[in-house]
Amino acid sequence: MKVKLSECWQRLLESEFQKEYFTKLISFVKSDYSKNICYPKEKEIFAAFDRCSFDDVKVVIIGQDPYHGFRQANGLCFSVEENMSHPPSLVNIFKEVQSDLGKPIPISGDLTRWARQGVLLLNATLTVREGQAGSHQKKGWEVFTDAVIQLISDEKEDVVFLLWGGFAKKKGKRIDQEKHCVLESGHPSPLSANRGYWFGNRCFSSANSFLKSKGMREIQW
Repeated sequence: MKVKLSECWQRLLESEFQKEYFTKLISFVKSDYSKNICYPKEKEIFAAFDRCSFDDVKVVIIGQDPYHGFRQANGLCFSVEENMSHPPSLVNIFKEVQSDLGKPIPISGDLTRWARQGVLLLNATLTVREGQAGSHQKKGWEVFTDAVIQLISDEKEDVVFLLWGGFAKKKGKRIDQEKHCVLESGHPSPLSANRGYWFGNRCFSSANSFLKSKGMREIQW
C-alpha cells in the first residue's frame, strides 16, 4: 500500500511517512485489508486529504473511528456513501444544521460537498475492520492524525476547529488557540445529544461568523 496524497499534503507529511511507526502502521493495514473486510475502501483511506487540499482548509472536524458497517464509511468523518441511510450521529448533525441555519435536512449523507469547501473531515483512526469498532486503534493512526492537527495549527492561521465530545477535545490540545477558533460541544451521538450536550450548540453559524469576520467565504452547510 503506497501512500500518495495531493502534492501539498504529500510534501508537508513526507517526513511523517518515513517514520518507523508509520511504516509499521501501513504494514498492519495492508495485512488486515488482505485478510478481512475493512473500511473504508482502500482507495478512500486518505479521502479527507484528497477532497480538501491543505491550502483550502478553513474548518477541521475531528471524528474518532470510521463507520464499521457495509458501505457506510467513505473516508470522511461522520459521512456515508451516497444512497446510504444516515447513521444516528449524522442525523443529529443535520438536525442541528437545520435548527441553527434553517436549512432542510439533505437526502445525501455524503459530506464531500463540505470537504470541497475547505472542511477537513478527519477521523483520528482512518481504518477499521468490519463490525469491530476500534479494531484499528492504537496501531499508529492516532500519532499520524496528531501530527496532521499539529501541522495545521503551526502552518495556518484562522482555522475553525469543531471539537465534538471528549475524544475530540483531547486531540485539540495540539491547537494554538491564540491563532485559531476552537468551538467545543458535546458529541452528536444519541447518548450525548439526548442528554442535552449537542443540540443548540450553534457551532455551524458560529463557524461561519468567524470565517466571515476574517474575510473568508462561509461554508454552505
